[in-house]
Amino acid sequence: MRKIIAITQVTVDGVMQAPGGSKEDERRGFSHGGWAMPFVDDALDIVETAVEYDLLLGRVTYDIFAAYWPLQGNAIGKAFDRATKYVVTHRPDKLDWETSVRIGGDIAEEVRRLKATDGPELHIWGSGHLLQTLIAADLVDEYRLAVFPVVIGEGERLFENGVPPRALALVETRSTPTGVLVNTYRPAGSLPSEVGGN
Repeated sequence: MRKIIAITQVTVDGVMQAPGGSKEDERRGFSHGGWAMPFVDDALDIVETAVEYDLLLGRVTYDIFAAYWPLQGNAIGKAFDRATKYVVTHRPDKLDWETSVRIGGDIAEEVRRLKATDGPELHIWGSGHLLQTLIAADLVDEYRLAVFPVVIGEGERLFENGVPPRALALVETRSTPTGVLVNTYRPAGSLPSEVGGN
């Protein structure tokens, strides 16, 4: 059984949209792209380069990554190139990045089947719409969040309205010199009831 690990850069108010560049994701008029870049050098070590893993990506994130990472010669680019990229998409066009595999149909069911196979961990980067589906289906085993010291007030969030309430256990935390908090959480069951409540 594989673990599914969501690795996400978020603002203090939970926005995950377009951390890397001004034109990265302008859907719904989002104009604050690139908000993570002044801090990112201190936070990028959340990317594992020494362990084996595969990537599980939504189509928008896949297209952004495929246009950038194969051109980088650094450790992150090489690790992403080595990984099998499982891409959730209903578009019929070709996936050009080497070792890319299409996932379609009932997404939660297909990912549940993939999770049940033998293989390395599945790391999800970005992929907000896919994450909402997987969170609702209780398929995420761990959240590695880099929380950046900025507030935006709009944009796609990691936990959107409508996700099921649940508790998370903090299993690791650290901070960077620029104020980024890198927190690792695991699901911890139902939302606790109020102490002494009815």
